[in-house]
Amino acid sequence: MSELKRMAARRAVEYVEDGMVLGLGTGSTTRYAVDEIGRLVKEGYDLIGVPTSLETERQARSLGIPISTLEEVEQVDLTIDGADEVDPRFQLIKGLGGALLREKIVAYHSKEEIIIVDGSKIVDRLGVKTPLPVEVAMFSHGKTKEAIEKLGCTAVLRGGTDPFVTDNGNYIYDCKFDGIDDANRLEAELDSIPGVVESGLFIGLATRVIVGTERGVEVRER
Repeated sequence: MSELKRMAARRAVEYVEDGMVLGLGTGSTTRYAVDEIGRLVKEGYDLIGVPTSLETERQARSLGIPISTLEEVEQVDLTIDGADEVDPRFQLIKGLGGALLREKIVAYHSKEEIIIVDGSKIVDRLGVKTPLPVEVAMFSHGKTKEAIEKLGCTAVLRGGTDPFVTDNGNYIYDCKFDGIDDANRLEAELDSIPGVVESGLFIGLATRVIVGTERGVEVRER
């Protein structure tokens, strides 16, 4: 599986051009892409990275990739990131790596977003295999959970009695739905709940999906 991820990452980095500002995603697949971007920097490419997590920032700095923030750059030319599920409409579930809020902010401000996955992440319908991560404020998060569950899921606090805390100081509830038929409506319903910071539904953000398979690399464009 790791080789399939590496194949997809290498193919994605072929879209990187000298002088670009790059959004650097988070997760096991994206780590391979950041490694490849570090190699380009060593070869003399003038690149700037905008990381989506403290973990990715540490990796990028260790590779000599110059780091910046959204406030300091004019635009993000290309973001390379992973996903937990991808459906035929390029709708995504992201957030099992815990960085969904920053990932969505950077994706929104990117001219292009390439998603890199192995074949196991391609699904016909979102939410059948993977729970939907929802980042929530710590304050009264139990009440927020109750409101989320009224939308038809079972919500489990990530980390349980020792909760996982995001880079933004929030909790994550992993919400198990029996499939998600209308991602746009669900996203709007979640956004309307006070205490919900962001959901792991990424809609209309991915422009290209690169899939590592046993048969080779597939490039899918929206």
